[in-house]
Amino acid sequence: MGNSIIETPNLFRSRYFETIAYKETLIEFMQSGARWISAPKPRLLDHGYNIQDKAQLSLNNHEPVFDAANVIRAGRDLFYLVSDSGNRLGMQWLQNAVGHDYTVHELSPSIYSSVHIDSTLSFLRPGLLLANPARVNEDNIPDILKKWEIIYAPKMTEYSYSDIKPSSSKWLGMNLLMLSPTLAVVDKHQTELIKLLEKRGIDVLPTLLRHGRTLGGGFHCITLDVRRKSKLESYF
Repeated sequence: MGNSIIETPNLFRSRYFETIAYKETLIEFMQSGARWISAPKPRLLDHGYNIQDKAQLSLNNHEPVFDAANVIRAGRDLFYLVSDSGNRLGMQWLQNAVGHDYTVHELSPSIYSSVHIDSTLSFLRPGLLLANPARVNEDNIPDILKKWEIIYAPKMTEYSYSDIKPSSSKWLGMNLLMLSPTLAVVDKHQTELIKLLEKRGIDVLPTLLRHGRTLGGGFHCITLDVRRKSKLESYF
């Protein structure tokens, strides 16, 4: 965000040392003027997870834990999904870390309680929001987002290149990447979504991410824009 890059406190023990792979890149960013912040490493003790009550979230609220993909940003506003991959202590830590320049808004687990937000909500451009019709409705979306025009994604086209059971839902099809307010990278199989975006004046680059559902990630998941030409604005 701006000139800041934040290492997040991931909930998976298997990913505990993940950012070591990017350490040289982080150092390069810091040397070029970036503000490099690392969230406190979580202990990930057994009592931090809820494995008894399946009706409740899988994360307890014992220490700050969240994924970067629990958060989407629109200018000075950050929207944080409380879910199985991000707890409220994580949201509190993030607000403390970003200070008064940004406001962190809670997205309720009633929107989506599993993991990340980027197959549930997508910011297309200021004032226009793409939402997942199976998860989002007038009752669970924050009032601040009701100020924008909300369009709902069409039915997703399901496909597979592998016999392995997909680790992501069919809604990975709406996990798109906005390169500008008028240009989107979209799964080329999602022809109805492409038509919907084009009707809204958004050009589309139809692209193939062959094993996205098998590996559990779409275009937004695998991208981090670290250099951009723009100014920080408030859209609400």
